Amino acid sequence: MHAITIPEPGGPEALVWAEVPDPVPGEGEVLVDVVASAVNRADLLQRQGFYDPPPGASSYPGLECSGRISALGPGVSGWALGDEVCALLAGGGYAEKVAVPAGQLLPVPEGVDLITAAALPEVTATVWSNVFMIAHLRPGETLLVHGGASGIGTMAIQLAKAVGARVAVTAGGPEKLARCAELGADILIDYREQDFVEELRKATDGAGADVILDIIGAKYLDRNVRALAVNGRLAVIGMQGGVKGELNLAMLLGKRAAVTATSLRGRPLGEKASIVAAVREHVWPLIEGGRVRAVVDRRIAMRDAGEGHRVLESGANIGKVLLVSPAAG
Repeated sequence: MHAITIPEPGGPEALVWAEVPDPVPGEGEVLVDVVASAVNRADLLQRQGFYDPPPGASSYPGLECSGRISALGPGVSGWALGDEVCALLAGGGYAEKVAVPAGQLLPVPEGVDLITAAALPEVTATVWSNVFMIAHLRPGETLLVHGGASGIGTMAIQLAKAVGARVAVTAGGPEKLARCAELGADILIDYREQDFVEELRKATDGAGADVILDIIGAKYLDRNVRALAVNGRLAVIGMQGGVKGELNLAMLLGKRAAVTATSLRGRPLGEKASIVAAVREHVWPLIEGGRVRAVVDRRIAMRDAGEGHRVLESGANIGKVLLVSPAAG
């Protein structure tokens, strides 16, 4: 098969489409003929040499894919050859074939085409696990989403609205904010021109956000705590703004607030399977009912994955950037 390899860390040009050995599904795994994958921030870090795959995972980038099952490993039940699926991966999505633990498979939702389905696993698993399973966003509460026009952001807006929450977003510029509004965002904050703490305070009569989903990290830590409501929950899922920040514990104590930080890629298989099962139970009906959809910015040939990385690094995308395998035809 062919896959995107990284002979040496570097810029987008470091991604090389090369012939490599086919993977073989092990115990509890299936082999998927990949139709599409998607670009995630973690892929950019891996390309630069900063984020190695977990032990035992594929060395090729790609944290999600869609395709068709072409082989079943020992001990797999509930899936059949030819099933159209999408999957959460620890790596290997930028390839024509990938071995996937069966617990990380999802059926392609009704009404979603097979290529578009590649945009769903990572964002749905990330948002559902952090915003709902950990931060317990409830109807009537306010969620602040940083990077509202990103793949994560566009999914978070829709899921929060579907459960009856109010949504505030930060994004860069009027075009991105307009797209967030189309998805249901109630409070629109241009981080280039406005202070999100002040804007959120005005929009919530001083209360703040009950839950904040943060992709920035250290740069926003102090302001995020200031923006939290009493009993608020800050969920940190990214480090685009650095890894070390100062935390005002007195303010956190005064608000009886909580800060959590998670990553998805390195979790044990059992935890990933539980998250995927929860996504299938709670999110898939919303997608099949038309209340939530994948937001796709563009599709790029997988062999040109470097171009997808350039798009994400430039911040030009609204929603997901998909990489389409030659198998898609």
